[in-house]
Amino acid sequence: MSHTGSSRTDQLSGFETRYSRRGMLRRYARWRIANFGTRQIVTITGGIALVVTNGPASGLIAVLAALIGEAVDCLYLRSLPMPIPAGRGYRRAKQFSTLTAAFQALTIAFCVYIGWTGPVTGLSPFFAMAFLTGASIDAGLTMPYHRCASIVRLTIYGTTALTLNIGTYLTGSANTAALVPNLSAILLLAYMVMLFQGFVNQNFQRQRASTLELLRKSRRLARRQREALQLSLVARNANDSVLLSDVRGRITWVNDAFTRITGYTAQEAIGKYPGDLLNAPETDPGTLKRLTAAIAAGNKFRGEILNASKTGQRIWVEINLVPVKAPNGRVEMWVAVERDVTAARAHAREITAAREAAERGARVKAEFLATMSHELRTPLNGVIGMADVLLDSKLDADQRENALTIRSSARALLTIINDILDLSKLEARKTVLRPVRFDLLSCLRESTQLLTPQARSKDLRLTFRALTLVPPLVLGDEGRLRQILINLIGNALKFTAEGKVSVTLSVAARDDGHAVTIKVSDTGIGIAPDKFDHVFDRFSQADADINRTHGGTGLGLTISKELVEAMGGSISVTSELGQGTCFRIMLLFGFASQARLPEGKAERGPCLELDGMRLLVADDNKVNRLLISKFLKDVPLNLEFAHNGAQAVEAVQRNPPDLILMDVAMPVMSGLEAARMIRAGDGAQPRIIALTANTFDSDRAACDAAGMDDFLSKPIRRSDLMERLTHYARASASARRAGH
Repeated sequence: MSHTGSSRTDQLSGFETRYSRRGMLRRYARWRIANFGTRQIVTITGGIALVVTNGPASGLIAVLAALIGEAVDCLYLRSLPMPIPAGRGYRRAKQFSTLTAAFQALTIAFCVYIGWTGPVTGLSPFFAMAFLTGASIDAGLTMPYHRCASIVRLTIYGTTALTLNIGTYLTGSANTAALVPNLSAILLLAYMVMLFQGFVNQNFQRQRASTLELLRKSRRLARRQREALQLSLVARNANDSVLLSDVRGRITWVNDAFTRITGYTAQEAIGKYPGDLLNAPETDPGTLKRLTAAIAAGNKFRGEILNASKTGQRIWVEINLVPVKAPNGRVEMWVAVERDVTAARAHAREITAAREAAERGARVKAEFLATMSHELRTPLNGVIGMADVLLDSKLDADQRENALTIRSSARALLTIINDILDLSKLEARKTVLRPVRFDLLSCLRESTQLLTPQARSKDLRLTFRALTLVPPLVLGDEGRLRQILINLIGNALKFTAEGKVSVTLSVAARDDGHAVTIKVSDTGIGIAPDKFDHVFDRFSQADADINRTHGGTGLGLTISKELVEAMGGSISVTSELGQGTCFRIMLLFGFASQARLPEGKAERGPCLELDGMRLLVADDNKVNRLLISKFLKDVPLNLEFAHNGAQAVEAVQRNPPDLILMDVAMPVMSGLEAARMIRAGDGAQPRIIALTANTFDSDRAACDAAGMDDFLSKPIRRSDLMERLTHYARASASARRAGH
């Protein structure tokens, strides 16, 4: 089939070549050469007539002249290169062939002159005119191929006829009365030649047009046949089931895949309706109704439908039904492509089940972590808080050392808990960044100063230096940056026995913000090259001996990396074993003009506004209530306690306090339920600060949704508690002054 299509393409290309300007000139040359003998029959016949009538000399001269003209014309045409070259070569060939045609026509005109002026033939010019007419007809036959040569020949022949007739009458050789009839006869012959020429040209053009159209139709037919064959091969060898149905919907053809999927052979399927053959009792009636409506309207249909195979096996197929319409819009047949999606649907169900199981697991994990956070932080709140209270009392040296040990150990345990919870939140992508405007230089300086006592305890130098100009304010999550810095600096101090730890800062201005580079370098034990790939792995350190020597969970670097990437930055490490390590952080902070300044923190320490404030503490844990009472024993405020949320609601209904410290997890009624009931009341609304050991962002969101004003996580530091109390006391005082 491809060979046939190529053949038809070659035929069309050959047609275009034959009817091009060079092709027509080539055909003209072949025509003149091929018909040379036929034309000489006429020449010799005329020569014999002249020999008989006018004598041998006249006949031989006429034949010789005609042969010379034909020889010059045909020899030149025979010398043309085939194919005729394009461009200048074509133009030269056309010009010279026109000249040889003119020469050949002049020799014929000379022969006509001999016949016109002969002693016998001259008495009857009909012989000469007949010969000239034959030559004109021959010249007209080549008009479609070489227009210039034909026009030159016809012009010469017409001029010869007029010249001979008019010349004869001007010289008085003929009767003047015959002039008009003779001229009329010449014009009549010319008209007949023109009619013949027109017929020849019209026939040539019709033949050319019909041949071209035939070739084009043949080419289109070949293309359609090729496409039909290709489509047939695709349908026959497709993995999907393909059905052809007539206008009534009865099956007329199926491919092999149909038999493989359904079990029905072509003989069993042809003539049946697909629904009667394949629909199962469980097939959805709604789907069938939509399919029937689409067929009735002559529209496409696509959807999934339950079928039954020949063996009764249920098969889910995705059907794509398309009507084939005639030019008038009538449906001639239907094409249905059906794909077996049974396995895909089963796989989708498995994925859905796995996703639901994963979501349940994530919920269970979150609930477990929340519970563990609460259960661990609550006793730690008492341990650390009471250790702080104990250290504020009068202790001898041994007692103070014991209290410091208790607090240090409790804080170490709290750090481990915080690391595990932070990693869990990062894994769940639940960490929320809170960009604020902050002083970048102060953030790094304060983070470094915070760990200076730890460095001094190991006789290490901890330095900070800004290598470039630093903008006064940038936009970013200051809290997360501090967490990263403390992790990295603390890690450097942990693994450095002597020497120093240095922190450097450089900032480069960009169109979209400030490109910040922070390096934390140490002179510690370094990292072996084969351990580089595991530096940021969770619960891993460079060596097991390091874990025993230096302690720690191995989560600090993992959390730092996750936080840096959550902030859109990158972290890298370079190290040499025994020479030290350098961690390099690259972050992009926004311009300070992109956000408002964060609300300023209240000054630490009690203020006059706390005098007379009524504070309600709702907490079911006795140690926590005792701890807060000790924190606030010297503060001039009225302190009340509730053991659960229900008691807190009753206390508010009796006499609303100014501020409530509300534990979230309590028996009888939780803090969230109590907050919602208080906010739903009509009385005075106190400020409510959530007090919880749960530190997930979702916990904070739940507190906000319940109507709480603030959030304090356990273990509580006295300084943080005093800061919040002072802040809200001043806010209440400002509100009262504004009311006056």
